Amino acid sequence: MTMQSAPYYDDIVSGDPQGTAHWITAADGVRLRVGHWTPKSAPNGTVIMFPGRTEYVEKYHHAAVEFANRGFASAAIDWRGQGIADRLTAVRGTGHVGQFSDYQLDVTAFVDHARALGLPEPYYLIGHSMGGCIGLRALHLDLPVQAAAFSAPMWGVLIAPHLRPIAWGLGSIAGRVGIGHLFAPGQGETTYVLDAPFEDNTLTTDPKMFEMLREQLIAHPELALGGPSMHWVGMSLIEMRTLAKMPSPNMPCLTFLGGNERIVDPARIKSRMAKWPNGTLKILNGAEHEVMMETPEMATAAFDDMAAHFKAHT
Repeated sequence: MTMQSAPYYDDIVSGDPQGTAHWITAADGVRLRVGHWTPKSAPNGTVIMFPGRTEYVEKYHHAAVEFANRGFASAAIDWRGQGIADRLTAVRGTGHVGQFSDYQLDVTAFVDHARALGLPEPYYLIGHSMGGCIGLRALHLDLPVQAAAFSAPMWGVLIAPHLRPIAWGLGSIAGRVGIGHLFAPGQGETTYVLDAPFEDNTLTTDPKMFEMLREQLIAHPELALGGPSMHWVGMSLIEMRTLAKMPSPNMPCLTFLGGNERIVDPARIKSRMAKWPNGTLKILNGAEHEVMMETPEMATAAFDDMAAHFKAHT
């Protein structure tokens, strides 16, 4: 099988193993990018990482290093519409998708590529934020993993009560009247980490991690993504509501939630995990949305717990 190499921006990452990237194509023709990291020894298998909205492969290099130190290979994807995968609107900074189920086409191509690469099995899932929503659906569709972990999964989002009907209304009609590709109200093309100060940011309490994110996007602005489109908002709300009505999969699950989470809905996460057979919820006091990019003490504990969880379900 011939694989087409894709750019991997090693100028904005550090630590071994080094990353390698390839272009892959989903069943509907959308070009995606997958990166993988294979240490010299990975006796524990491979962690398949599902990034969140706005994210890109290189953002997960530090996680790959952490997993490699614990005996795992890993891989991550640029979902359609972000990173340097195919963008789906004329305005490059718009976060957009046709149907939320389209992400499952990306999942299938991603897993097929991991197998073609011969990444060591068994496979495990870590889904962050939007990747947690995509990952939950994928588990219902029999994603071939032995165990799952989630970081601040997008099983609900925090929207002010008076704005929720507006979000549902615009999301449901925007596509039908030809404006679904436009930014949702209050959103724009500038990505969050280049717009917000570190003080009181909603991602991490670690200034080094926040600055790393800024430096990555300053060096490679082509990786950046702004706010979501009205259609994306509508599709995501429908998917989250649909998933909320479904039972939890029969899959060992460990979920992390920051004690100061302000992006996804903590109540939805707590409700699901309270009813997840063989599921555990860990709340990290003081942490923001990016649990894996928190202070060294909190992040190390999370990676240790994930590694132990995966090893327990080989």
